Amino acid sequence: MLFEFSFYSSLLLVFFVHGSVYAFLLFRKGIANESMPEKWLSLFLLLCILYIFPWMVGFAGWYNNQPYRDILFYFPFQHLYLVGPVIFFYVQSLLNPSFSFQKRDLLHFLPGILYILYCVVMLITDKLILKRYYFLEDGRDRDFDTWYQVTGYLSMIIYFFAGLLYYNRYKRVMIQLVSYADSVSFRWVRNFLAAFLAMLLVRSLLFVLGFFINLQYWDTWWYFLAFSLLFYYIAITGYANAVVTKVPFRISLFSRGPKLLVPSYEGSALVEDVEVVSEAPGEEYHETWKEKVRLILEEEKLYEDPELSLPQLAKRLATNSTVLSRAIKKGFGMNFNDCINDYRVRAVLEKLANGEHRQQTLLGIAFDCGFNSKATFNRAFKKNTGMSPKDWLRKAGL
Repeated sequence: MLFEFSFYSSLLLVFFVHGSVYAFLLFRKGIANESMPEKWLSLFLLLCILYIFPWMVGFAGWYNNQPYRDILFYFPFQHLYLVGPVIFFYVQSLLNPSFSFQKRDLLHFLPGILYILYCVVMLITDKLILKRYYFLEDGRDRDFDTWYQVTGYLSMIIYFFAGLLYYNRYKRVMIQLVSYADSVSFRWVRNFLAAFLAMLLVRSLLFVLGFFINLQYWDTWWYFLAFSLLFYYIAITGYANAVVTKVPFRISLFSRGPKLLVPSYEGSALVEDVEVVSEAPGEEYHETWKEKVRLILEEEKLYEDPELSLPQLAKRLATNSTVLSRAIKKGFGMNFNDCINDYRVRAVLEKLANGEHRQQTLLGIAFDCGFNSKATFNRAFKKNTGMSPKDWLRKAGL
């Protein structure tokens, strides 16, 4: 097979090969673990390596030799309409264990499917019917037509913001529903979306430069190098990501708020429990609810459970999550996550005052009080006391 090695072709080849390996490993891992997120990420990496393929083999001599030139002309390597939906469904599957791909979701891929059919029509018309260049009479690869590049770029922007909105709503839900929100804030999703945004911004820069400078084939290579570095980062960190969400919910980007799904009392099917709201309406709540929450937390020390959630606490109090969420918001002046962490910090302070830090580590005490990570403990402790645990001990003379 023709491949002329040069600085330009060889460097992209490295990323192409490594990206292919990670795409395969993620797909195999997804099958073994029955993990949809890993399969979606594998598909994203596949689209990324196909995206750089024409530039890699173009510098390797394919556009100047047959039959390689026709392969590049008629095979759609840059699937711009597919990248956005894959990003969106990857974010959903990673954050929401109740997410499942439905038949109606295929509509998101319709533009990409239509473009593939367009390429098939070109191939049949030029090679089998007319047996000459008709669609490609101008000698240009249709993947790089301005209309396709611009609309494909807009599609990716739209789906990027859809994924970002989904992620932001998810974070708002977790803060209200679980006492370990920091550990499921999915820093990886934030980093993933940031990396994809960087891809879009670099592409925007290329568009802008194209208006002022007559960019040559060699000049645009640097964009594909930057794109390769970014998807390589996504491949490595995405493969290493091991965080799995446990709280299912139903969300619509056009609804006022997400719906929480909790196990039914029979312990089988998931049922719709509450609409999670970020702010309590102006209605009055009985002060007795605050007292009930305070008593059960202090007497039974439920905050010591590192995976305590709002639905669990609501079930113990024979109420629903809506009543409890609003009662905590109104009575304690904070969301559920901050409320439980406040009790945990107070428990830690009590143990420190009793000198227990002389028998075990600070982290050990934090874990005993319900924290599940050092970062979460330090963040909550500083938020409640205004200083780090070590500074607090030093100031207290302990």
